[in-house]
Amino acid sequence: MNTQFNKGVIEMCVLSLVNRRDHYGYELVEAISKKIEISEGTVYPILRRLTQDNYFETYLEESSEGPPRKYYKMTPLGRTETNKLIKAWKKFNADVDEIIKGKASE
Repeated sequence: MNTQFNKGVIEMCVLSLVNRRDHYGYELVEAISKKIEISEGTVYPILRRLTQDNYFETYLEESSEGPPRKYYKMTPLGRTETNKLIKAWKKFNADVDEIIKGKASE
């Protein structure tokens, strides 16, 4: 699959998961990799950029299994943009599905 397309889909998955509740990085990798083959190296740059874009805030929480974990929390801006992205994705997906099924006007 096209690398840029794949990155966009992974970003949308990250946004959707954090939109539901706060997550730490490896937890996101595990959740996404249950459905899509990815590596940790794919998710962390996305998290860094989305934090820089003010879509996420971060905080540390102690862990019984090692060092504190950095959690990502959705900001109001992130929530707004995530909702726009999901709406656009659903339309895009429906349009592509019509083309694939031969229902689109030619």
